[in-house]
Amino acid sequence: MFNIKDIEIKNIDHLGIVAGIVDSIGLVSIINNLIGSEAGEKVSAGHVVKAMILNGLGMVSKPLYMFPKFFESIACEHLIGAGVKPEYLNDDKLGRVMDKLFIKGLDTIFLAISLNVVKIFEISLASSHLDSSSFHLHGEYKTSLPEVIFQRIGDIQFPKESEIKSPEAIKITYGYSRDHRPDLKQFIMELVCSGDGDIPIFLKAASGNQADSACFGAIAVEYQNQIKVDSLMVADCALYTEENIKLMSNIKWLSRVPLTLKSAKSLVTTLPESEFIKSELDGYSYVEKKVSYAGIEQRWLVVQSHARRKSDLHKLSQTIEKSLSSSKAKLKTLSQEKFACSSDAMKALSKISKQFKHHQIDKIEITEKTPDAKDERTDKYYQISATVSQNENAIALETKSAGRFIIATNVLESKQLDNDKMIREYKAQQSCERGFGFLKDPLFFTDSIFIKASERIEALAMIMGLCLLVYTLAQRQIRAALSASKSTIKNQLGKSINNPTLRWIFQCFESIHLVTLNQETDISNLTSERNFILTLLPEDCRRYYTCIT
Repeated sequence: MFNIKDIEIKNIDHLGIVAGIVDSIGLVSIINNLIGSEAGEKVSAGHVVKAMILNGLGMVSKPLYMFPKFFESIACEHLIGAGVKPEYLNDDKLGRVMDKLFIKGLDTIFLAISLNVVKIFEISLASSHLDSSSFHLHGEYKTSLPEVIFQRIGDIQFPKESEIKSPEAIKITYGYSRDHRPDLKQFIMELVCSGDGDIPIFLKAASGNQADSACFGAIAVEYQNQIKVDSLMVADCALYTEENIKLMSNIKWLSRVPLTLKSAKSLVTTLPESEFIKSELDGYSYVEKKVSYAGIEQRWLVVQSHARRKSDLHKLSQTIEKSLSSSKAKLKTLSQEKFACSSDAMKALSKISKQFKHHQIDKIEITEKTPDAKDERTDKYYQISATVSQNENAIALETKSAGRFIIATNVLESKQLDNDKMIREYKAQQSCERGFGFLKDPLFFTDSIFIKASERIEALAMIMGLCLLVYTLAQRQIRAALSASKSTIKNQLGKSINNPTLRWIFQCFESIHLVTLNQETDISNLTSERNFILTLLPEDCRRYYTCIT
């Protein structure tokens, strides 16, 4: 017999996978080596960051101010490190660590970790994808760190003669909101992911009002200088400006061309269907053109997506129908107005006609009228009437351009980058979008950003990036192992698949506990299916689910 009080049960669930991936990339030691340690500290900065990642990927929507509470039911020492108690992970400790991360340089820290991942897991950087997204916040945000810092950072003591200035914090302010929340302040996260596995390699936080086109070129160059790999930089049309193209003259790039350029607009609206060549990618065709823009020779690929064309034509039909009703209503209102002269009437009609995109005005009649006895007007007046018809030329141009877009590259030799690969690489731009979608998930803690100092917002953005790195790396490893072994696992519907999402894997690991009885420890609820999934992951992950006595 034993007393129920002698049993201690702590949750592990999927967090053993997260902790194992963190260990496999050497994150704790990298951070501790970069920012040092404090005398007498109970938990190192590296272990605090590991705990924050566990919190971020806990998928229970508990923000950082619930941090100690989160770990009360978690196998804290087992997952983070011996001697690490929940009460040590308080907001004061978190704040001090985030300040240290900021002072050291968040870009430097993130890149040191990501490049270690590239080396250990042999991530290909043949192509990289650049994008950005906005994250909205509530409240006021101020810089709290002094401009000049003389304090110790870890074990490093700076001499008085060498003043160390803190990095300039981003501005939390209003800007173009990708979340359609212009009423809220925001910051921007700029992200570069590998084409291999969507692994985030480079991350930078920016002020909320920064425009992508003003910084993408500089980010692409900085990224290439840091990784020292000849990587193809892929981005959306924000990269394609004259200044950016000139700036990137020494690196390979692939970008969508904005249709605000007259030459680009002309191509998509005038190219006949007969010139398009069917792509190896199902549902796509293209026309290649050699172009010089910003003094740089380029290959432009006018691409037609058949699925998108169908969608665009459907939307065009709806728009034409809606605008016809609107045009008729505006003309009806105009016909009831009384003008002092025919010239005024024509000016009013001309002003309205400029608002018509898919329609034109026909059968214009201006009638001179004499006021009747009931009318207060004593002078004659003029009224206008007209009809509306479709502008066939405008509609024809939009019909022809439906489903078409242009991608450009400065790689002129198709042997190095053929047309089909250009399309594939651009389609893979969704890697960054998937990353931002993950970071903005309500289950993730970014939905409750509450920290009031800009520096800590930047530090939190880096932690978010590290969570994404751990998540995508674990997902890549599982999928690669399944593919290599030609194995599958069951999805939510019981169907065998070889490309599960890590979110589903996390769900498969619910209700795994660390059970302690009579000073002996064991892992509960490990099944054959869960053990098989663990064989797909690094040894560091399996260690957290190993029986301990």
